[in-house]
Amino acid sequence: MALLAVLAMSSCGKGARLDVDFGGTVPAGQVTVRLLDLNTYKPLDTLKLNKAGKASCQLPVSKGNPEFFYVFYGDTRIASLLLEKGDRVKLEADTLAGKSRVYGSPQCDTLRQIEQEYSSFIYKFAAESDPSRLAALYVAHYREALRHVVCNPFSLVVMPLLYERISDYTPLFNNPEDAVIFRSAADSLKKVYPESRYVKALDKEAARREQSLGLSRRIEGAGEVNYPDLELPDINGQIRRLSEIEAPAILVHFWSANSPAHKIFNLDTLLPLYERFHPKGLEIYSVCADGDKILWASVMNAQKLPWINVNDGKGAASKALALYNVTELPCTFLLANGRIYKDEIKGETALRRELSALLD
Repeated sequence: MALLAVLAMSSCGKGARLDVDFGGTVPAGQVTVRLLDLNTYKPLDTLKLNKAGKASCQLPVSKGNPEFFYVFYGDTRIASLLLEKGDRVKLEADTLAGKSRVYGSPQCDTLRQIEQEYSSFIYKFAAESDPSRLAALYVAHYREALRHVVCNPFSLVVMPLLYERISDYTPLFNNPEDAVIFRSAADSLKKVYPESRYVKALDKEAARREQSLGLSRRIEGAGEVNYPDLELPDINGQIRRLSEIEAPAILVHFWSANSPAHKIFNLDTLLPLYERFHPKGLEIYSVCADGDKILWASVMNAQKLPWINVNDGKGAASKALALYNVTELPCTFLLANGRIYKDEIKGETALRRELSALLD
């Protein structure tokens, strides 16, 4: 039985050592360790606990390539670990009390603090309804997250911070100017971990945001017929180019076929606007931001929307979203008179007013 207490997971290679102590409160086969593979969890194996609830394992970490590991009890995440080659940490957990603590790694301590701050922010944000308080909560958490990024320039603990989200389509760092933060973090981490797949992914994200920042500035100072072009397939696979639309006014509308509210908006708001203003020169170029093209096609067939509907099937990774710096859905731009309207058309009333002024 003593051997069971130190059994290593069969799939784990040498690198970092994890000792766990669950105090004998966890049934066998319920504790697993998973590796973060960029944006998904990769299961490694199930820990074999002895009667005292203890076990040890070696986790696969190579030199110069820190890894994120997560310990789960069933479907509940118990602890987050950021480990380098040679690290040895101990996890003590009480699943009945819902408490855990990792010893032996300052980076794991910082990661735990960051996750607790994020959880507290999301809980308070979801419970708040006052717009001014929501804004204050956002600004306070943004500043605290930025402080962590500045104070930990050479640690991968900044990675979860940079990718925090307020909702599915709203990153914490959602301003175009945040590209500067991503670039600074990527350049600092490349000096320490040039081969890390996390750092390489961050470098690509920084480049994408830098491109988006440049295009955003182009949008702000756009001249006559000067807007980022889109070239996406419609439901029949035909490529539809935004620049080929000959209409005095074009609505570029980003939405999700997964959202009931967005589907209602199509029928209750966009369709009446289209029926009224299309004869006078309005066209709609509707971009679905979902990766599930089958669902999108089903909605298209059900709603029979008469305007241009496109979807490249790349979801949140679509270049169309980056090109127009779309950080939340729905999002609508009005292209007319060589201008790009956005702030002026927030809400159905404002949109109707602008279209009436342009086309009536």
